[in-house]
Amino acid sequence: MAPKAGSEVTVSPYQGLDDRAFWRSGVVEAGTYPPPDIYRPKFPIAKNLPIFTAGSCFAQHVGRTLANAGYHVIDTEPMPDWVPAELAHKHGYKLYSARFGNIYTVRQFLQLLQEAFGNFKPADPVWEKDGRYYDALRPGMTPGGLARPEHVMESRDYHLRAVQEAVAETGMVVFTLGLTETWQHKPSGTVYSTAPGTIAGRIDLEVHSFVNFRASEIRKDFLTVRKIFRAANPDVKFLLTVSPVPLTATASGAHVLPATTYSKSVLRTVAGELAEDFDDFDYFPSFEIVSSHPSAGRFLNRTCAA
Repeated sequence: MAPKAGSEVTVSPYQGLDDRAFWRSGVVEAGTYPPPDIYRPKFPIAKNLPIFTAGSCFAQHVGRTLANAGYHVIDTEPMPDWVPAELAHKHGYKLYSARFGNIYTVRQFLQLLQEAFGNFKPADPVWEKDGRYYDALRPGMTPGGLARPEHVMESRDYHLRAVQEAVAETGMVVFTLGLTETWQHKPSGTVYSTAPGTIAGRIDLEVHSFVNFRASEIRKDFLTVRKIFRAANPDVKFLLTVSPVPLTATASGAHVLPATTYSKSVLRTVAGELAEDFDDFDYFPSFEIVSSHPSAGRFLNRTCAA
């Protein structure tokens, strides 16, 4: 523990700190990896607490681990009986608390919640490819698309009701921040999980633009997310993680390696500041455990792309 402000320091302020405060004792000589005592929870998580999971693809691992450990992970959009079990994940079931797929940016998360409660209307919500139609906000949830645009909108209406229900139940939000980069519909500010033309739709640089969100914007967006959840439950808690998965590609103009470092650094900064500034936010260091050089890459899952 650091000395109190104003007290007279007769020795180094680092003298007497716990082993976890020093690289040699806390990492090099820790004996195991991840090092013991790397995380001290800010608040307990009861097994019966309804947990809302969302975020980038790494969040799938977080939610699955919690569910397998017996925690109450919300699922308000369960898989229908007629869907074969082996196709569940491919069609977005059993991944998150509703079937929204990967949510890579906080702005995407915020707009989903605002849409669910009637405070946002996305532009260009239906994309087409080869005569099939896709939900532009989650195009990967229907491989092969649907036969008619109306079917897409009906499915989205059902999905938004499921999101509303999940928010109403939530006692804790576990969210993995994944990316700062995204693509948006310029006139409306609607952001997408994938660039138009990647899975479906068409890119039009007169209409669509690249965005690389800054820390101040991400922080502001998450505090608005917080207000939405707190309107349903004033006691809701937030547990943040940062995805250690590198960018598959960058549209920033930089090499993908520094672009990845920039993106993760910004997200880690936001997560850390929120955890320091608010009692209802905590941060779990999955990013550090997986991506720090002492791990020697042993935890990286190359099948999951941010």
